[in-house]
Amino acid sequence: MSDAANLDVFTRRESEVRGYVRAFPTVFDRASGSTIVDADGREYLDFFAGAGVLNYGHNNPAFTEALIAELERGGIMHGLDMATSSKRAFIEAFERLVLEPRGFDYKLQFTGPTGANAVEAALKVARQATGRQTVVAFTNAFHGLSLGALAATGNSHYRGAAGVGLDDVVRLPYDGYLGAGVDTLDLLEKMLDDPGSGLDLPAAVIVEAVQGEGGINVASVPWLQRLRAITAERGILLILDEIQAGVGRTGTFFAFEAANIVPDLVTVSKSISGSGLPMSLVLLRPEVDVWQPGAHTGTFRGNNLAFVTARVALERYWADGAFMDDVDRTSALLRGELEAIAAEHSELALRVRGRGLMYGLVCELDRGLAGRISKAAFARGLVIETSGAHDEVLKFLPALTITDAELRRGLEIVRESLAEAKGK
Repeated sequence: MSDAANLDVFTRRESEVRGYVRAFPTVFDRASGSTIVDADGREYLDFFAGAGVLNYGHNNPAFTEALIAELERGGIMHGLDMATSSKRAFIEAFERLVLEPRGFDYKLQFTGPTGANAVEAALKVARQATGRQTVVAFTNAFHGLSLGALAATGNSHYRGAAGVGLDDVVRLPYDGYLGAGVDTLDLLEKMLDDPGSGLDLPAAVIVEAVQGEGGINVASVPWLQRLRAITAERGILLILDEIQAGVGRTGTFFAFEAANIVPDLVTVSKSISGSGLPMSLVLLRPEVDVWQPGAHTGTFRGNNLAFVTARVALERYWADGAFMDDVDRTSALLRGELEAIAAEHSELALRVRGRGLMYGLVCELDRGLAGRISKAAFARGLVIETSGAHDEVLKFLPALTITDAELRRGLEIVRESLAEAKGK
């Protein structure tokens, strides 16, 4: 059956809002590790990882076995915010393997299943805890598409779909937005301290240590440290959005760890379940946890199967430093190869930016180039997406468990696809 026939029912019945299927027009059927297979049996190498959901690869056997065992024993599948054995085991593992080694004393709030749910909860509780409304967010930020999260998101394509005003968020330039040598926090600090600036004292500042959808923009360590100092000195809560950049993606469990800072709130989702099952968390300092019982709920905040695989992921990959050591090694390989690709095509002025296994090949001279590379790569059996305000960044998000051979094979496809795409 042809791809067109395979996709007919989606075209006929599914909403026009569908997006990724337009970039990757086939019917995917099964997957393992870094390989996806479509309904016709064609294999694709995955440099997308579910937009950062599958840091440990597709159908990781450790998680699949745990899920089967949980189902066979009749474990609780849906528990709202009731106490369950699988939830307790996850909290204990998170405390032992994530919080205590880093000296963090966060409370855990289980929100609805998506990252946007976590952002909404973080913004709400920050406003409650401070009694203030204004939130500062940054250029090229992406925090989700529900209205509160969308107000903090920068991209006009998403904002234009809101249908209502997006209020109580002030947008300021992210690190590097005004070019090298300009510390954009000078503007934030000036506006906070100038009673004529028009910026009311914010409840919170929300930021990504590495912007994913915004184009793989990496905040420097000094910039993040200064942002923490500015907010702490003025009683402004600092929210770190770790939804895509967290859970090992940038070479540490949290992307902000590189700056040795402690945020007031942290939003976590995507790869926290390990398996791709929906799950999200807000980590909040105890004094920020001002919620009244039931003040923020969600029917699917108790996804117990996700708790099972999340616990297994922590115990398997975070009991020591071996996993991150391997990610560091793979990261060096990826960066080196991307820099070599950029050097091979110096006339295109390609730039490489990123950290860990979250990298971008920036195609600013020809903003359509990244999209053409992605399309050509898909035809060759590689799934890779684009990001940035103009989709000008070819975005590398391979599984953290990818093998060197798979990584090199995918990069060779990128080379071939770039050679084809640059002439169009």
